[in-house]
Amino acid sequence: MVTVEEARNYLRIDNEDDDELIRKMLDTSIRLCVDISRCSTKEEFFKSGLSNTAVLYTLGYLYEHREEADHHELTLTLRSLLFPLREGVF
Repeated sequence: MVTVEEARNYLRIDNEDDDELIRKMLDTSIRLCVDISRCSTKEEFFKSGLSNTAVLYTLGYLYEHREEADHHELTLTLRSLLFPLREGVF
């Protein structure tokens, strides 16, 4: 799992002023990545080495594009990044 400290480091934020916002965006990032990977649980998702990278990428995108995020573009990028984890659904 990605911690707030890891997230702050990835976002290059030195203070704790945005910690509550980061926590909320981190939760959203994890949920989005788990959904796109089609993993049944967060624990299953975080068994992969791709998980932290995908969550941090999503967090960075959401944090930097708070005002004008293109969620379709983000979803397509995450699908490509998480392709090896995606479980087939029929």
